[in-house]
Amino acid sequence: MKTEQKNIHEDERDIIYSRTVKAGNRIYYIDVKKNRAGELYLCITESKRQKGGDGDYPSVSYEKHKIFLFPEDFKKFTDNLQEATRYIEEQQGNATPRKEFPSEIQIDIEF
Repeated sequence: MKTEQKNIHEDERDIIYSRTVKAGNRIYYIDVKKNRAGELYLCITESKRQKGGDGDYPSVSYEKHKIFLFPEDFKKFTDNLQEATRYIEEQQGNATPRKEFPSEIQIDIEF
């Protein structure tokens, strides 16, 4: 799993801080945003690569899911996330890394 960190200027769509976690065919974006009232909140986005089309004309699209977390929920969320993570590790041990998918799709075209 690869992790990137970058600071983003406030004028870029209200994202003021962002981290990117690349994990196989999924990318997780952890963004700190500011609402119109100037309050900060957390936006977690899962972006999953989807392959479609037939064998001769494959297409790639991305399915996205978002979670918005506000400061009053951080403690409850992180406590329960840690508890669920510990449970999984106790039940099946540490996770085995998944096979990484190629970052490019190669297409052979014959004329």
